[in-house]
Amino acid sequence: MFTAVGTAPSFPTGWEARAFTSVSFTVPDNWTAGRIWARRNCNFSTNPGPNSCLDGGCNGGLVCTGTGVPPATLAEFTLAAGGNQDFYDVSLVDGYNLPMRIDNTAGCGIPSCPVDLGPNCPAPLIGPFDSTGFPVGCKSACFANLDGNPSKTSFTDMSFFGYFKGNCPNSYAYAFDESSGTALWTCDAGRRASYTVTFCP
Repeated sequence: MFTAVGTAPSFPTGWEARAFTSVSFTVPDNWTAGRIWARRNCNFSTNPGPNSCLDGGCNGGLVCTGTGVPPATLAEFTLAAGGNQDFYDVSLVDGYNLPMRIDNTAGCGIPSCPVDLGPNCPAPLIGPFDSTGFPVGCKSACFANLDGNPSKTSFTDMSFFGYFKGNCPNSYAYAFDESSGTALWTCDAGRRASYTVTFCP
């Protein structure tokens, strides 16, 4: 977990999430640019930096002091923002490393990417791979540096947009995906929704 702007939740920014376990924590009512993501296949004993996990790793070891290394599926939140709306999404802009869904208690929309995008990921984007050779990630075209310029994503990268959006239509699939109407989700902040992020729903 990482907060890019403003006050962070009073909860550790990293923890081990064993299968079928959960944690609950409170965030500020106006939590801004908050991110939650999973990391896979981590070993913090010898390399407590961003490369200590097969994907999603961050500076700081178990407790992150920065954002995760792509590819990583993100749950993104900016609460009580413009028009007193909560804005939230499941983002594949930084690539994909596992399925994710965001539920809420207010009856608002449910962003998700319930599909494992690794096995059928386009060849230029696939990986990294675990020790068995199974793909545990699918890079964004920008991160894969297909056009030779890692600082920007060109419109030629849109050729891969269909793979992400077609399999996960209720996700934020690329940097200007708002026009799809199924990328960025809102909920009236007055409804004081509680949100649940599920990994591998």
